[in-house]
Amino acid sequence: MKNLHQATALRVSRRLAGMTIVALLALSAAASRGESGESKAPPDAVMIAAHAAAKGDGLLEALLTELDRSKAQLKMDQVQAPYYVEYRVNEMENIDAEAAFGALRENQHVHYRMLRVVVRIGDYEQDSYFGRGQGESTILPLDNDPIALRHQIWLATDDAYKAAGQALAEKQAAMKQFSSDPNPVDDFAKAPQLIAVEPTVSLKIDEEAWKKTLEDVTSLYKQYPDVQSVTASARFSAANEYLVNSEGTVTRSGKTTYSVQLSSSAQAADGMRLSRTPAFMVARPEELPTRDALMGEAKKMLETVVALRQAPIVEEEYRGPVLFAADAADDIVASLIGQNVLGQKPQVGKPNRTTGAFATSYKTRVLPNFLSVVDDPTLRDFLGKSVVGSYAVDSEGVKAQAVNTVENGMLTNYLIGRQPIRDFAASNGHGRAGPGSFPGPSLGVLLVKSSEAQSPEELKKKVIQMVTDQGKPYGYRVETLGPGNSPRLLYRVYAKDGHEELVRGAVFNELDVRALRSDLIAVGNDPLVSNRALATPTTIISPSLLFDELEVKRADTSKDKLPDYPAPPLKK
Repeated sequence: MKNLHQATALRVSRRLAGMTIVALLALSAAASRGESGESKAPPDAVMIAAHAAAKGDGLLEALLTELDRSKAQLKMDQVQAPYYVEYRVNEMENIDAEAAFGALRENQHVHYRMLRVVVRIGDYEQDSYFGRGQGESTILPLDNDPIALRHQIWLATDDAYKAAGQALAEKQAAMKQFSSDPNPVDDFAKAPQLIAVEPTVSLKIDEEAWKKTLEDVTSLYKQYPDVQSVTASARFSAANEYLVNSEGTVTRSGKTTYSVQLSSSAQAADGMRLSRTPAFMVARPEELPTRDALMGEAKKMLETVVALRQAPIVEEEYRGPVLFAADAADDIVASLIGQNVLGQKPQVGKPNRTTGAFATSYKTRVLPNFLSVVDDPTLRDFLGKSVVGSYAVDSEGVKAQAVNTVENGMLTNYLIGRQPIRDFAASNGHGRAGPGSFPGPSLGVLLVKSSEAQSPEELKKKVIQMVTDQGKPYGYRVETLGPGNSPRLLYRVYAKDGHEELVRGAVFNELDVRALRSDLIAVGNDPLVSNRALATPTTIISPSLLFDELEVKRADTSKDKLPDYPAPPLKK
């Protein structure tokens, strides 16, 4: 039998050596066809294929070796053996630099490996994934010393198993409070075995040149004495994610992100705080702005802050049309649509399908019928620009796929990981996690589509016509938003001649999902890629949005006070 297994391993190894990622995906799919009634590959063949795929990668080999030991030996008295074990490692290399007032004030180069171990006791229907049973995390050695790696993995696995046993008992006790489960869905969704080992990634950037650029950009503060603060920061990140589980899945994937952010702030004569924070985030370093381009962006930012200091304050209340440029629209889509299409399982004992503003909106209208929304993490570029939210396999070992969440205004799908919710029993490849954290449903590349798109010029004309018909002197156009969807760059658009006037001190009232459904009347043909660094990189792509009626109110800035004494001189 031993010779037979060795011969099988040799044949599989030779076969895998020449396979592309597509071929490996096909092999793992074939191994899992037992769920459809066809013969399923023997467990030995699955693990032989897994070890063959990991060959040459010391970390993957150590993970699989300990996984084999855990499957064979992990058993305590009075505690059932695990039905599922998972190891996920996020290897991160981050370069962070920040300058302020022409001088570097942060410079870090960090490299670490974070392991997360999940041990599940019970079965797919009800298991120990509850409280502390959601996994244990630890730091792994950076070199590939197999003994050092396996020792850390072993200790974390032992802790996770003990925590799972306790968590299952606590969960069962919690469930006894209910005569029947008000939300009878499985705790964990089955997923096909998957072998997808992609090349690792690394950073390719000139650190010294970038640090000098950040210093030069922030030196511009000397030309703008009314500006109180100027900073520029950069974060360059290479993330390689490894996943192995007891179902036979082995994945390795890599992603690089490059981001630069500028920031400046000042106060108006009345104390109102004003700020601008333009940012650039891409998946390819050559797409970052050049030094000269960044200097230009910084000057534009500083001049805008100075202009905001002199801008008039908005009236106490306005109700009428508001046009959001694509940059601002991306923030609205992220907060009001993106966060609400995530299929989050409610707490134990809750009857809801999911959480958030769309929890009860399944198969109902949430947007105008000319709008659709798709999340497509397989999309690597859009209109020639890289998107950082793309991925081939999620953090739970499920192949990424496009999901139509809203079709012609109707909510038709949620984004789901391997934690099911009512009516959604299987993952659609959207379970993602940051280093050391447990996976949850997450956006990949969220794209807003329209069957009735118009040019930004046509939308502005529409605003002018609407306020003219209503007898108003002007409407509003929003260029950018800040925290809480409050406007940072807001302009009055005058009905008489269409000229624009910068104003300050506004907040929106009732900019919510109801407004999206009932007050959004038109969108532009100017989709903008907005790459975002959250727990996991995501991308929002939205055109400009026109609301026929929103309330704009004056913000309460009564607590904003000017400094008690002047700033130091700008010259030595």
